[in-house]
Order: sequence, then C-alpha cells, then structure tokens
Amino acid sequence: MSCDGPDCDKALRNLYNFIDHELDGASCHEIQSHLDDCSDCLTEYHLEEIVKSLVGRSCTETAPPPLRDKVLYRIRSVQVEIRTETTP
Repeated sequence: MSCDGPDCDKALRNLYNFIDHELDGASCHEIQSHLDDCSDCLTEYHLEEIVKSLVGRSCTETAPPPLRDKVLYRIRSVQVEIRTETTP
C-alpha cells in the first residue's frame, strides 16, 4: 500500500474503532472524509470490513461457562491492578 502521511496514519490507526462505531461523531466524520479522498485507505478499510465479516461468521461457538468466568475474573483482576497503580 502506498498510503502515507499524517492523515493516513491517523485514519489507519483508528480504522478498527471506526469500523466498530466506537468513535465520537467528529472523529468519524474526519475519518470518513479522509476515506472519501484517499483510495489507498479506502481499500484498507474495505479489506478490514471483509475480514471482520468473515471472522464474525466463522466464530459462532461460545465459550463454556467455566472458561467465560475465568476470563471475566482475570479481566476484573487486571482492571483492579490498573486502578491501584494509577491511584496516587
């Protein structure tokens, strides 16, 4: 891909959040405007959408409850560690 420059870097860094609709309105508009003008980034966007769609269709199994509980417990433990480290 020949895409480069600060606008491309920013758009590509935020591409997953843009695809997942996890950005605020102003950021979405900024990235959409960039995609409208940059064919290289637009191509990357379309490729990532296809990959996300394929993964979504392929991942239909759910984790067994003991595994889910273990993962959720670990996530909560890490959150507590982070809060403890950042609290003055």
